[in-house]
Amino acid sequence: MRPAHPTEQAVGMEHYVSDTDGVGGHLREDDEHFRVRELERFDTEPVGASTDAYPHLVFRATLQGWDTNDFASRLSDALGISRERVNWAGTKDKYAVTTQLFSVYGADPEDIPEIDGAEIEVLGRAGRNLEFGDLAGNAFELVVSEPDRPDNAAAITDGLHDFGGLEGQRSDNSSDTTSIGVPNFFGQQRFGSRRPVTHEVGLAIARGDWEGAVMAYLGNPTDAEPESTQEARAFIEETRDWQEALERVPNRLRYERSMIHALAEHDGEPGPAQFRAALERVPSNLQRLFVHAAQSYAFNLMLSERLERDLPFDRPVDGDVVCFSDTDAPDGLELPDPDRLQRVDERRVDSVTRHCERGRAFVTAPLVGTETELADGEQGEIERAVLDDLGLEKTDFDLPGEFHSTGTRRAILLRTDLTLETDPLTLSFALPKGSYATVVSREYLKVDPVHLG
Repeated sequence: MRPAHPTEQAVGMEHYVSDTDGVGGHLREDDEHFRVRELERFDTEPVGASTDAYPHLVFRATLQGWDTNDFASRLSDALGISRERVNWAGTKDKYAVTTQLFSVYGADPEDIPEIDGAEIEVLGRAGRNLEFGDLAGNAFELVVSEPDRPDNAAAITDGLHDFGGLEGQRSDNSSDTTSIGVPNFFGQQRFGSRRPVTHEVGLAIARGDWEGAVMAYLGNPTDAEPESTQEARAFIEETRDWQEALERVPNRLRYERSMIHALAEHDGEPGPAQFRAALERVPSNLQRLFVHAAQSYAFNLMLSERLERDLPFDRPVDGDVVCFSDTDAPDGLELPDPDRLQRVDERRVDSVTRHCERGRAFVTAPLVGTETELADGEQGEIERAVLDDLGLEKTDFDLPGEFHSTGTRRAILLRTDLTLETDPLTLSFALPKGSYATVVSREYLKVDPVHLG
Protein backbone atom coordinates (compact mmCIF):
# COMPACT_ATOMS: atom_id res chain seq x y z
CA MET A 1 0.00 0.00 0.00
CA ARG A 2 1.37 3.41 -0.97
CA PRO A 3 0.13 7.03 -0.75
CA ALA A 4 -2.22 8.18 -3.50
CA HIS A 5 -1.82 11.32 -5.60
CA PRO A 6 -2.60 14.46 -3.53
CA THR A 7 -5.61 15.32 -5.70
CA GLU A 8 -7.08 11.89 -4.92
CA GLN A 9 -6.31 12.27 -1.23
CA ALA A 10 -8.34 15.49 -1.29
CA VAL A 11 -11.46 13.44 -2.08
CA GLY A 12 -10.81 10.68 0.42
CA MET A 13 -8.76 8.20 -1.64
CA GLU A 14 -5.68 8.08 0.57
CA HIS A 15 -3.88 5.04 -0.88
CA TYR A 16 -3.14 2.73 -3.76
CA VAL A 17 -3.33 -0.91 -2.73
CA SER A 18 -0.77 -2.12 -5.30
CA ASP A 19 2.83 -1.35 -4.32
CA THR A 20 4.34 -1.59 -7.83
CA ASP A 21 5.21 1.67 -9.59
CA GLY A 22 2.53 2.70 -12.05
CA VAL A 23 2.85 2.28 -15.80
CA GLY A 24 2.43 6.05 -16.23
CA GLY A 25 0.98 7.54 -19.39
CA HIS A 26 -2.56 8.78 -19.81
CA LEU A 27 -6.02 7.79 -21.00
CA ARG A 28 -8.28 9.30 -23.68
CA GLU A 29 -5.58 10.27 -26.17
CA ASP A 30 -8.47 9.74 -28.56
CA ASP A 31 -12.18 9.16 -27.93
CA GLU A 32 -11.80 5.67 -29.41
CA HIS A 33 -9.26 4.85 -26.70
CA PHE A 34 -12.02 4.94 -24.07
CA ARG A 35 -14.95 2.70 -24.97
CA VAL A 36 -17.93 2.05 -22.72
CA ARG A 37 -20.81 -0.32 -23.42
CA GLU A 38 -23.79 -0.67 -21.13
CA LEU A 39 -24.68 -4.10 -19.76
CA GLU A 40 -28.44 -3.97 -20.04
CA ARG A 41 -31.37 -5.75 -18.48
CA PHE A 42 -34.39 -4.18 -20.11
CA ASP A 43 -36.89 -6.13 -22.20
CA THR A 44 -38.67 -4.66 -25.21
CA GLU A 45 -41.62 -5.60 -27.37
CA PRO A 46 -41.46 -5.52 -31.20
CA VAL A 47 -41.55 -2.10 -32.86
CA GLY A 48 -45.01 -2.90 -34.19
CA ALA A 49 -46.47 -3.41 -30.70
CA SER A 50 -49.44 -1.27 -29.62
CA THR A 51 -48.42 2.30 -28.88
CA ASP A 52 -51.22 2.50 -26.30
CA ALA A 53 -49.74 -0.30 -24.21
CA TYR A 54 -46.11 0.36 -25.17
CA PRO A 55 -45.73 4.11 -25.74
CA HIS A 56 -41.95 4.26 -25.23
CA LEU A 57 -39.68 3.72 -28.24
CA VAL A 58 -36.37 2.11 -27.19
CA PHE A 59 -33.14 2.42 -29.15
CA ARG A 60 -29.45 1.75 -28.68
CA ALA A 61 -27.11 4.64 -29.52
CA THR A 62 -23.36 4.55 -30.01
CA LEU A 63 -22.17 8.09 -29.40
CA GLN A 64 -18.89 9.86 -30.07
CA GLY A 65 -18.40 13.44 -28.94
CA TRP A 66 -21.67 13.52 -26.98
CA ASP A 67 -22.35 13.36 -23.28
CA THR A 68 -25.69 11.82 -22.44
CA ASN A 69 -27.46 14.99 -21.27
CA ASP A 70 -26.42 17.00 -24.34
CA PHE A 71 -27.43 14.20 -26.70
CA ALA A 72 -30.82 13.95 -25.02
CA SER A 73 -31.29 17.71 -25.40
CA ARG A 74 -30.29 17.57 -29.08
CA LEU A 75 -32.68 14.67 -29.66
CA SER A 76 -35.62 16.30 -27.90
CA ASP A 77 -35.05 19.57 -29.78
CA ALA A 78 -35.04 17.70 -33.10
CA LEU A 79 -38.24 15.90 -32.16
CA GLY A 80 -39.88 19.07 -30.83
CA ILE A 81 -40.66 17.49 -27.47
CA SER A 82 -39.78 18.07 -23.82
CA ARG A 83 -36.45 16.63 -22.73
CA GLU A 84 -38.34 14.95 -19.88
CA ARG A 85 -39.73 12.50 -22.47
CA VAL A 86 -36.21 11.21 -23.21
CA ASN A 87 -34.84 8.75 -20.65
CA TRP A 88 -31.77 6.58 -20.15
CA ALA A 89 -30.31 4.25 -17.56
CA GLY A 90 -26.78 5.64 -17.13
CA THR A 91 -25.05 8.94 -17.84
CA LYS A 92 -21.88 8.91 -19.99
CA ASP A 93 -19.48 11.73 -20.84
CA LYS A 94 -18.47 13.03 -24.25
CA TYR A 95 -14.78 12.09 -24.38
CA ALA A 96 -15.38 8.44 -25.21
CA VAL A 97 -17.19 6.10 -27.54
CA THR A 98 -20.26 5.04 -25.59
CA THR A 99 -23.04 2.57 -26.31
CA GLN A 100 -26.25 2.88 -24.29
CA LEU A 101 -30.04 2.61 -24.36
CA PHE A 102 -32.55 5.47 -24.62
CA SER A 103 -36.33 5.53 -24.47
CA VAL A 104 -38.53 8.24 -25.97
CA TYR A 105 -42.16 8.61 -24.98
CA GLY A 106 -44.57 8.87 -27.90
CA ALA A 107 -42.02 8.54 -30.71
CA ASP A 108 -42.10 6.36 -33.80
CA PRO A 109 -38.98 4.90 -35.49
CA GLU A 110 -39.29 7.23 -38.47
CA ASP A 111 -39.27 10.23 -36.10
CA ILE A 112 -35.73 9.56 -34.88
CA PRO A 113 -33.42 12.03 -36.68
CA GLU A 114 -29.93 11.48 -38.00
CA ILE A 115 -27.48 13.15 -35.63
CA ASP A 116 -23.78 13.59 -36.29
CA GLY A 117 -21.68 11.41 -34.01
CA ALA A 118 -24.55 9.03 -33.26
CA GLU A 119 -25.29 5.57 -34.61
CA ILE A 120 -28.84 4.63 -33.67
CA GLU A 121 -30.42 1.18 -33.68
CA VAL A 122 -34.13 0.99 -32.86
CA LEU A 123 -34.81 -2.05 -30.67
CA GLY A 124 -38.53 -1.99 -29.93
CA ARG A 125 -41.16 -0.61 -27.59
CA ALA A 126 -41.72 -0.68 -23.84
CA GLY A 127 -44.53 0.03 -21.44
CA ARG A 128 -42.37 2.29 -19.31
CA ASN A 129 -39.34 4.51 -19.67
CA LEU A 130 -35.79 3.51 -18.90
CA GLU A 131 -34.60 4.09 -15.33
CA PHE A 132 -31.28 3.89 -13.50
CA GLY A 133 -32.20 0.48 -12.10
CA ASP A 134 -32.29 -0.95 -15.62
CA LEU A 135 -28.51 -0.62 -15.89
CA ALA A 136 -26.64 -3.64 -14.55
CA GLY A 137 -23.15 -2.38 -15.34
CA ASN A 138 -20.71 -1.25 -18.00
CA ALA A 139 -17.98 -2.93 -20.02
CA PHE A 140 -14.83 -0.86 -20.61
CA GLU A 141 -11.94 -0.97 -23.05
CA LEU A 142 -9.22 1.53 -22.12
CA VAL A 143 -6.03 2.20 -24.06
CA VAL A 144 -3.09 3.62 -22.10
CA SER A 145 -1.16 6.09 -24.23
CA GLU A 146 2.58 6.75 -23.83
CA PRO A 147 3.15 4.51 -20.79
CA ASP A 148 6.55 4.89 -19.13
CA ARG A 149 6.72 1.43 -17.57
CA PRO A 150 4.27 -0.82 -19.46
CA ASP A 151 5.95 -3.99 -18.19
CA ASN A 152 4.78 -3.12 -14.65
CA ALA A 153 1.18 -3.88 -15.58
CA ALA A 154 1.60 -7.60 -14.92
CA ALA A 155 2.96 -7.07 -11.40
CA ILE A 156 0.17 -4.60 -10.62
CA THR A 157 -2.35 -7.18 -11.77
CA ASP A 158 -0.82 -9.76 -9.41
CA GLY A 159 -1.06 -7.31 -6.51
CA LEU A 160 -4.71 -6.54 -7.22
CA HIS A 161 -5.42 -10.25 -7.62
CA ASP A 162 -4.13 -10.83 -4.10
CA PHE A 163 -6.01 -7.83 -2.66
CA GLY A 164 -9.25 -9.28 -3.99
CA GLY A 165 -8.71 -12.43 -1.93
CA LEU A 166 -8.89 -14.57 -5.04
CA GLU A 167 -6.35 -17.22 -4.02
CA GLY A 168 -4.61 -17.53 -7.35
CA GLN A 169 -7.78 -18.15 -9.36
CA ARG A 170 -7.81 -17.31 -13.06
CA SER A 171 -11.07 -16.35 -14.74
CA ASP A 172 -10.55 -18.54 -17.77
CA ASN A 173 -7.85 -20.45 -19.55
CA SER A 174 -6.19 -17.30 -20.91
CA SER A 175 -3.16 -16.03 -19.02
CA ASP A 176 -4.13 -12.54 -20.16
CA THR A 177 -7.34 -12.52 -18.10
CA THR A 178 -7.17 -12.38 -14.32
CA SER A 179 -9.64 -11.70 -11.53
CA ILE A 180 -8.63 -8.60 -9.58
CA GLY A 181 -9.97 -6.55 -6.70
CA VAL A 182 -9.70 -2.86 -5.80
CA PRO A 183 -11.37 -0.68 -3.13
CA ASN A 184 -14.73 0.43 -4.49
CA PHE A 185 -13.90 4.12 -4.15
CA PHE A 186 -15.95 6.80 -5.82
CA GLY A 187 -13.74 8.01 -8.66
CA GLN A 188 -12.42 11.50 -9.10
CA GLN A 189 -15.12 12.44 -11.63
CA ARG A 190 -17.75 12.16 -8.87
CA PHE A 191 -16.14 15.26 -7.35
CA GLY A 192 -14.65 16.92 -10.46
CA SER A 193 -11.36 15.82 -11.99
CA ARG A 194 -10.02 19.33 -12.55
CA ARG A 195 -12.00 21.15 -9.90
CA PRO A 196 -13.04 18.77 -7.12
CA VAL A 197 -15.65 20.86 -5.30
CA THR A 198 -18.92 18.97 -5.76
CA HIS A 199 -18.62 17.32 -2.35
CA GLU A 200 -17.92 20.69 -0.73
CA VAL A 201 -21.21 21.95 -2.14
CA GLY A 202 -22.96 18.88 -0.76
CA LEU A 203 -21.37 19.17 2.67
CA ALA A 204 -22.52 22.79 2.91
CA ILE A 205 -26.07 21.77 1.90
CA ALA A 206 -26.12 19.03 4.55
CA ARG A 207 -25.04 21.59 7.15
CA GLY A 208 -27.84 23.96 6.09
CA ASP A 209 -25.39 26.52 4.70
CA TRP A 210 -27.09 27.42 1.41
CA GLU A 211 -24.89 30.46 0.81
CA GLY A 212 -21.75 28.43 1.42
CA ALA A 213 -22.99 25.79 -1.00
CA VAL A 214 -23.54 28.34 -3.79
CA MET A 215 -20.19 29.99 -3.20
CA ALA A 216 -18.39 26.65 -3.18
CA TYR A 217 -19.75 26.08 -6.68
CA LEU A 218 -19.41 29.59 -8.10
CA GLY A 219 -16.11 30.49 -6.45
CA ASN A 220 -13.11 28.26 -5.77
CA PRO A 221 -10.98 29.09 -8.84
CA THR A 222 -8.35 26.46 -9.67
CA ASP A 223 -5.24 26.52 -11.84
CA ALA A 224 -6.70 23.76 -14.02
CA GLU A 225 -9.32 26.14 -15.44
CA PRO A 226 -8.89 28.76 -18.19
CA GLU A 227 -7.62 32.10 -16.93
CA SER A 228 -10.90 33.85 -17.80
CA THR A 229 -12.83 31.36 -15.67
CA GLN A 230 -10.44 31.77 -12.76
CA GLU A 231 -10.81 35.54 -12.94
CA ALA A 232 -14.61 35.31 -13.04
CA ARG A 233 -14.71 33.02 -10.00
CA ALA A 234 -12.33 35.30 -8.09
CA PHE A 235 -14.51 38.30 -8.97
CA ILE A 236 -17.59 36.54 -7.58
CA GLU A 237 -15.81 35.70 -4.34
CA GLU A 238 -14.57 39.26 -3.90
CA THR A 239 -17.64 41.27 -4.91
CA ARG A 240 -20.88 39.25 -4.95
CA ASP A 241 -21.86 41.58 -7.82
CA TRP A 242 -24.26 39.25 -9.59
CA GLN A 243 -25.13 41.55 -12.49
CA GLU A 244 -21.50 42.14 -13.37
CA ALA A 245 -20.76 38.45 -12.87
CA LEU A 246 -23.13 37.67 -15.75
CA GLU A 247 -20.88 39.75 -17.99
CA ARG A 248 -17.75 37.99 -16.82
CA VAL A 249 -18.72 34.31 -16.46
CA PRO A 250 -18.21 32.45 -19.78
CA ASN A 251 -21.35 31.19 -21.50
CA ARG A 252 -20.01 27.62 -21.44
CA LEU A 253 -20.50 27.61 -17.63
CA ARG A 254 -24.25 27.32 -18.03
CA TYR A 255 -24.99 25.93 -14.56
CA GLU A 256 -23.03 28.71 -12.90
CA ARG A 257 -24.86 31.25 -15.04
CA SER A 258 -28.23 29.75 -14.06
CA MET A 259 -27.38 30.25 -10.39
CA ILE A 260 -26.13 33.79 -10.98
CA HIS A 261 -29.28 34.70 -12.93
CA ALA A 262 -31.39 33.62 -9.96
CA LEU A 263 -29.35 35.79 -7.59
CA ALA A 264 -29.29 38.76 -9.97
CA GLU A 265 -33.10 38.72 -10.19
CA HIS A 266 -33.37 39.32 -6.45
CA ASP A 267 -33.45 42.90 -5.17
CA GLY A 268 -31.06 43.51 -2.31
CA GLU A 269 -28.84 41.06 -0.47
CA PRO A 270 -29.94 37.44 -1.06
CA GLY A 271 -30.71 35.38 2.00
CA PRO A 272 -30.74 31.60 2.58
CA ALA A 273 -33.99 31.18 0.63
CA GLN A 274 -32.54 32.93 -2.42
CA PHE A 275 -29.32 30.94 -2.30
CA ARG A 276 -31.33 27.72 -2.06
CA ALA A 277 -33.47 28.86 -5.01
CA ALA A 278 -30.27 29.49 -6.99
CA LEU A 279 -29.14 25.92 -6.38
CA GLU A 280 -32.54 24.69 -7.49
CA ARG A 281 -32.07 26.37 -10.88
CA VAL A 282 -29.70 23.61 -11.97
CA PRO A 283 -31.04 20.26 -13.27
CA SER A 284 -32.49 17.92 -10.66
CA ASN A 285 -29.83 15.28 -11.30
CA LEU A 286 -27.11 17.82 -10.44
CA GLN A 287 -28.97 18.84 -7.28
CA ARG A 288 -28.92 15.20 -6.19
CA LEU A 289 -25.28 14.87 -7.21
CA PHE A 290 -24.22 17.59 -4.78
CA VAL A 291 -25.51 15.59 -1.80
CA HIS A 292 -24.37 12.28 -3.26
CA ALA A 293 -20.85 13.68 -3.59
CA ALA A 294 -20.80 14.56 0.11
CA GLN A 295 -21.92 11.02 0.93
CA SER A 296 -19.29 9.66 -1.46
CA TYR A 297 -16.52 11.68 0.18
CA ALA A 298 -17.42 10.24 3.58
CA PHE A 299 -17.54 6.75 2.06
CA ASN A 300 -14.05 7.16 0.55
CA LEU A 301 -12.67 8.31 3.89
CA MET A 302 -14.17 5.23 5.57
CA LEU A 303 -12.53 2.90 3.04
CA SER A 304 -9.18 4.65 3.46
CA GLU A 305 -9.39 4.25 7.23
CA ARG A 306 -10.26 0.56 6.87
CA LEU A 307 -7.16 0.16 4.69
CA GLU A 308 -5.01 1.91 7.28
CA ARG A 309 -6.32 -0.42 9.99
CA ASP A 310 -5.48 -3.39 7.74
CA LEU A 311 -9.00 -4.76 7.91
CA PRO A 312 -9.96 -7.12 5.07
CA PHE A 313 -12.09 -5.97 2.16
CA ASP A 314 -12.87 -9.41 0.74
CA ARG A 315 -14.41 -10.86 3.89
CA PRO A 316 -16.23 -9.59 7.00
CA VAL A 317 -15.12 -9.03 10.55
CA ASP A 318 -17.37 -8.96 13.60
CA GLY A 319 -19.77 -6.01 13.33
CA ASP A 320 -19.68 -5.60 9.56
CA VAL A 321 -22.83 -5.24 7.46
CA VAL A 322 -22.89 -7.24 4.23
CA CYS A 323 -25.20 -7.19 1.26
CA PHE A 324 -25.97 -10.09 -1.02
CA SER A 325 -25.68 -10.42 -4.77
CA ASP A 326 -28.37 -9.48 -7.26
CA THR A 327 -29.61 -12.76 -8.70
CA ASP A 328 -30.67 -11.05 -11.95
CA ALA A 329 -27.14 -9.85 -12.79
CA PRO A 330 -25.75 -10.68 -16.25
CA ASP A 331 -23.41 -13.65 -16.39
CA GLY A 332 -19.90 -12.86 -15.22
CA LEU A 333 -20.84 -9.65 -13.38
CA GLU A 334 -20.75 -9.41 -9.59
CA LEU A 335 -23.64 -7.07 -8.81
CA PRO A 336 -24.27 -6.24 -5.14
CA ASP A 337 -27.86 -5.64 -4.02
CA PRO A 338 -27.79 -3.00 -1.24
CA ASP A 339 -31.42 -3.71 -0.37
CA ARG A 340 -30.48 -7.18 0.94
CA LEU A 341 -28.43 -6.48 4.06
CA GLN A 342 -27.30 -8.59 6.99
CA ARG A 343 -25.35 -7.63 10.09
CA VAL A 344 -22.48 -10.02 10.84
CA ASP A 345 -21.80 -11.01 14.42
CA GLU A 346 -18.98 -13.22 15.64
CA ARG A 347 -21.02 -16.40 15.14
CA ARG A 348 -21.69 -15.65 11.47
CA VAL A 349 -18.25 -14.48 10.34
CA ASP A 350 -17.17 -17.87 8.96
CA SER A 351 -20.41 -18.64 7.12
CA VAL A 352 -20.64 -15.16 5.57
CA THR A 353 -16.98 -15.35 4.60
CA ARG A 354 -17.79 -18.39 2.46
CA HIS A 355 -20.54 -16.41 0.72
CA CYS A 356 -18.06 -13.58 0.07
CA GLU A 357 -15.51 -16.00 -1.40
CA ARG A 358 -18.14 -17.21 -3.90
CA GLY A 359 -19.21 -13.70 -4.90
CA ARG A 360 -22.58 -14.07 -3.17
CA ALA A 361 -22.04 -11.47 -0.44
CA PHE A 362 -20.10 -8.22 -0.07
CA VAL A 363 -18.88 -6.20 2.89
CA THR A 364 -20.39 -2.70 2.85
CA ALA A 365 -19.90 0.83 4.15
CA PRO A 366 -22.60 3.53 4.32
CA LEU A 367 -23.63 6.32 2.00
CA VAL A 368 -25.09 8.02 5.01
CA GLY A 369 -28.64 9.35 4.90
CA THR A 370 -31.71 9.61 7.08
CA GLU A 371 -32.35 5.85 7.15
CA THR A 372 -28.82 4.46 6.99
CA GLU A 373 -27.88 1.80 9.52
CA LEU A 374 -24.27 2.01 10.69
CA ALA A 375 -22.09 -1.01 11.37
CA ASP A 376 -20.99 -2.32 14.76
CA GLY A 377 -17.50 -3.33 15.90
CA GLU A 378 -14.39 -1.76 14.41
CA GLN A 379 -16.08 -0.83 11.13
CA GLY A 380 -18.77 0.95 13.12
CA GLU A 381 -16.06 2.89 14.96
CA ILE A 382 -14.64 3.98 11.58
CA GLU A 383 -18.03 5.10 10.27
CA ARG A 384 -18.92 7.13 13.34
CA ALA A 385 -15.48 8.72 13.56
CA VAL A 386 -15.59 9.89 9.93
CA LEU A 387 -19.05 11.39 10.38
CA ASP A 388 -17.95 13.11 13.59
CA ASP A 389 -14.90 14.58 11.85
CA LEU A 390 -17.13 15.95 9.07
CA GLY A 391 -19.70 17.26 11.53
CA LEU A 392 -22.46 15.15 9.98
CA GLU A 393 -25.40 13.25 11.38
CA LYS A 394 -28.03 11.14 9.65
CA THR A 395 -30.69 13.77 10.28
CA ASP A 396 -28.65 16.33 8.30
CA PHE A 397 -29.84 14.62 5.14
CA ASP A 398 -33.51 15.33 5.90
CA LEU A 399 -33.40 18.03 3.26
CA PRO A 400 -35.95 19.68 0.96
CA GLY A 401 -36.76 18.48 -2.54
CA GLU A 402 -34.06 16.81 -4.60
CA PHE A 403 -31.47 17.32 -1.87
CA HIS A 404 -33.14 14.83 0.49
CA SER A 405 -31.46 11.44 0.84
CA THR A 406 -32.39 8.35 2.81
CA GLY A 407 -28.94 6.86 2.16
CA THR A 408 -27.92 3.29 1.47
CA ARG A 409 -24.91 1.01 1.86
CA ARG A 410 -22.36 0.13 -0.82
CA ALA A 411 -19.92 -2.73 -1.33
CA ILE A 412 -16.37 -1.80 -0.35
CA LEU A 413 -14.63 -4.25 -2.71
CA LEU A 414 -14.83 -4.10 -6.49
CA ARG A 415 -13.91 -7.36 -8.22
CA THR A 416 -13.75 -7.96 -11.95
CA ASP A 417 -12.11 -10.09 -14.61
CA LEU A 418 -9.46 -7.96 -16.32
CA THR A 419 -7.94 -8.70 -19.70
CA LEU A 420 -4.54 -7.13 -20.27
CA GLU A 421 -3.19 -6.54 -23.78
CA THR A 422 0.27 -5.13 -24.34
CA ASP A 423 0.41 -3.57 -27.82
CA PRO A 424 -1.03 -1.07 -27.24
CA LEU A 425 -1.41 -1.42 -23.47
CA THR A 426 -5.14 -2.01 -23.07
CA LEU A 427 -7.28 -2.78 -20.03
CA SER A 428 -10.65 -4.48 -20.62
CA PHE A 429 -13.09 -5.22 -17.79
CA ALA A 430 -16.71 -4.93 -16.70
CA LEU A 431 -18.03 -3.19 -13.59
CA PRO A 432 -21.39 -3.08 -11.83
CA LYS A 433 -23.44 0.09 -12.09
CA GLY A 434 -22.25 2.92 -9.89
CA SER A 435 -18.61 1.79 -9.92
CA TYR A 436 -15.85 3.72 -11.65
CA ALA A 437 -13.38 2.61 -14.31
CA THR A 438 -10.92 5.14 -12.91
CA VAL A 439 -10.63 3.26 -9.62
CA VAL A 440 -9.23 0.34 -11.63
CA SER A 441 -7.11 2.40 -14.03
CA ARG A 442 -5.65 4.59 -11.24
CA GLU A 443 -3.96 1.52 -9.75
CA TYR A 444 -2.26 0.86 -13.09
CA LEU A 445 -1.21 4.36 -14.10
CA LYS A 446 -0.65 6.03 -10.68
CA VAL A 447 -0.69 9.51 -12.21
CA ASP A 448 -2.42 12.84 -11.65
CA PRO A 449 -6.14 11.99 -12.03
CA VAL A 450 -6.54 14.60 -14.77
CA HIS A 451 -4.68 12.08 -16.97
CA LEU A 452 -7.29 9.41 -16.20
CA GLY A 453 -9.98 11.35 -18.02
